[in-house]
Amino acid sequence: MGNRRGARRRALQIIYEADISGITPLEALERHAADGIDPFTRELVTGVQDEMPQLDEKLQAAATDWKVARMAAVDRAAMRIACWEMMHGDVSEAVAISEAMEAVRELSTEDSVAFVNGVLGQVARS
Repeated sequence: MGNRRGARRRALQIIYEADISGITPLEALERHAADGIDPFTRELVTGVQDEMPQLDEKLQAAATDWKVARMAAVDRAAMRIACWEMMHGDVSEAVAISEAMEAVRELSTEDSVAFVNGVLGQVARS
């Protein structure tokens, strides 16, 4: 697993943990600080927290028949990271979407892969 891919996975785990625990992503990040946090992981978690309302607004607009709050937590975390990277990262939209799909393929369901691809594709087009 590449260093950036590993950092993305760690960010996804932290954002997911925050989501299901009812805490902020930064609070979840601090719970893991003793384990050592990659700077890119910290950047992703901080970026997602700082812009979560805007990210969710983009995801909601792209997922016309789904409320963000009703999406699977793993899918939601992966899409928030990808959406943030599309807005601020130094990777192409295709890479951000591909990384999210790969994470969801490993951690969620096959149906989620198509859903995430569709939603993020719509975000990229808007």
